[in-house]
Amino acid sequence: MDFTKGFAVKNSFYTSFDTECIGRGQSKNDKGRTPFEQDRDRIIYSPAFRRLQNKTQVFLSGEFDFYRTRLTHSMEVSQIGRSIVNHLNRTSTALSDDHHIDQDLVESICLAHDIGHPSFGHAGEQVLNTMMQESGGFEGNAQNLRILVDLFYRDKTCWSGMKPTRAFLDGMLKYKTLFSESEKKKHHFIYDFQSDILEFVSPDQLFTSLFDTEKERNSFKSLECRIMDWADDIAYSIHDIDDGIRAGFISMKNIRNWMDEHNDDLSKDQHGFLDDLCLAIADDSFSSFLARLIGTFIHGTTLVERETPLSESTNRYNYDIHISEDCLELCTLLKRLAISLVFHTPQVHQLEFKGGRILKGLFEVMEQEYLNGRANYNLLPAHYHNAMNNGDVHHRRRLLCDYLSGMTDGFVVRTYKRMFDPDFGSIIDLI
Repeated sequence: MDFTKGFAVKNSFYTSFDTECIGRGQSKNDKGRTPFEQDRDRIIYSPAFRRLQNKTQVFLSGEFDFYRTRLTHSMEVSQIGRSIVNHLNRTSTALSDDHHIDQDLVESICLAHDIGHPSFGHAGEQVLNTMMQESGGFEGNAQNLRILVDLFYRDKTCWSGMKPTRAFLDGMLKYKTLFSESEKKKHHFIYDFQSDILEFVSPDQLFTSLFDTEKERNSFKSLECRIMDWADDIAYSIHDIDDGIRAGFISMKNIRNWMDEHNDDLSKDQHGFLDDLCLAIADDSFSSFLARLIGTFIHGTTLVERETPLSESTNRYNYDIHISEDCLELCTLLKRLAISLVFHTPQVHQLEFKGGRILKGLFEVMEQEYLNGRANYNLLPAHYHNAMNNGDVHHRRRLLCDYLSGMTDGFVVRTYKRMFDPDFGSIIDLI
């Protein structure tokens, strides 16, 4: 049975162009599941996905059981993404039962959208990027692609990808600028060696010639990527506020003070919303108050047609989403509130600083041991230690970065204490 053809008949929105796979790894055979279902299932059962349960979202993972981690955040994004797809499939006249946006595809993209992000949130990402400047930088979204295409499976000291479909991989491409082309080289890029991914997702389309600016190139996204991006914005704008209230960072007093400071920047409707939020905090109904916003944002999303250089190749570039101005303004307001009252507090900044120092300390020690001469100590697990014998210094630095970025918050701290704290560690510790 030709599974790709069978799939195309069931849902004409996608063709064999969308379901073609890239890279080495386990093949996708006819197992009674679509290629997009197999992409989703592989993500769910992967170690990289499970490790998100102990990686920071806002507050350090494990600090309290009810705070969100990267894992719970990813699950919430996937639920919102599915709901957006269902809403668009039901309400758009351009879609039908046999011509619709695939829910499994969007779910897999949403589940995997943070799979490459390191410990300690953006602080960890910034530290690794600084340490990797001479070897191509580090970026969480670029690392997503590296895991999917290069590191998903391991056999001794050899890694291979999960052979993602073109539609899935393209949906993960939030940014399409190479590190060497990036002006600031701080974020919003992919690695130079991932140029083959750009060629795969859009054959014969040279992004450097299609777009005049880096911003235009990074804004050229597939329909499913746009849905994931919006679902991510919905999830963290609402849930960062929810976690901030529960942690005591966001209170009626703090909101009122913030409103006074930004009075000239807030519209009448924004004042009204913040007043309602204060009332919801006062009578302890903020959880349901914020939860209702998810439905508002989902129903503020509509499907629109567009023309792009890839329109003739795939429906994924024939359509885009439009988000109502009211929803965009409210989402932006929630982000501003969370940044001011949660992320820019001494408590959060001190923990981010500490996490960054820990990651930097581990990187410097292992770089000295493995990159500046022959290793005298087996500081890395055997498969990484043995792999360090191959390749030039940039390849080995990339392997070291792969290892450190994959570590959970708790694993990073335990490793740091085992190496630097005289009173911590045992020869029977799990490595």
